[in-house]
Amino acid sequence: MTAWKVSAVVPASAVARFDAALSDILVDDTLVVSTVETSRDGPWRSEVFGAGDLDAALRDRLAAAIAAAAHAAGIAPPPHAVEMLPETDWVAENQRSFQPFAVGPFWVHPSHEPGQPPTGAIPLRIDAGLAFGTGTHATTRGCLEAIAALDPACGRRAIDVGCGSGILAIAMAKLWRRPILGSDNDPEAVAVARENAELNSAADLCMFHVAEGLESPVLTDASPFDLIVANILAQPLIDLAPAFARAAAPGATLILAGLLAEQEDEVCAAYAPLGFPRIARVEHETGGAAWPTLTLRRGG
Repeated sequence: MTAWKVSAVVPASAVARFDAALSDILVDDTLVVSTVETSRDGPWRSEVFGAGDLDAALRDRLAAAIAAAAHAAGIAPPPHAVEMLPETDWVAENQRSFQPFAVGPFWVHPSHEPGQPPTGAIPLRIDAGLAFGTGTHATTRGCLEAIAALDPACGRRAIDVGCGSGILAIAMAKLWRRPILGSDNDPEAVAVARENAELNSAADLCMFHVAEGLESPVLTDASPFDLIVANILAQPLIDLAPAFARAAAPGATLILAGLLAEQEDEVCAAYAPLGFPRIARVEHETGGAAWPTLTLRRGG
């Protein structure tokens, strides 16, 4: 089957808003949206991958989606390029490049290469696929480290918002041996997360739901939460601050990731007035960009 890529170059200052808007616009299409950091300060390259016939109607729809995402990000519509790709199994290519590694107490590995985990490590079997989160990105690594640094009491009632592959919810379930909730607005990601929970013998502890943030009766009934983990993007994190505050228990902890270092102050400013000061941070680099993971805690 013919594969193709449509790409547009976006300023670093607007890439988070652009990527979030483009993903939202194309959420119902069988397409993969990704962002490639060309350098720490940008510009970045936003890419849409698809397979099959790239006809005139689809080209027009993609052009309109890019223009709408640019408007949402407050920038002029960037020019875009169309590239036909060789017939390659891109998931298999990703899997071959994904090698096992340790992060905190966890040993992250694909199913085809379990490797040799350190003694006592908690294995997380995650395959590269369409749902974000194999552990290789700086944001996922940072979240795993932040989770491992918590007192287990902080995760008595925990949820992973924007769960992607489910890796963070699975990690919490295996670390603390208690039920963990997860949500994602992408039904395919939720299906992948459920499959990964089965592969990790954690299906009895991990419950994943399709939801926009915390907008689900199941999640409302499960609140208030002692721990909310969200590895998404800076603007959605800012937008979700009031909802997270309403769903958080007294003394609750938030672990937030998916933001660039230059977006950290803006994200913290959305949460501090709601009673969530930053108490810790870790930072890792991916693609030449610094990605902090923030730990916030409500007082009282």
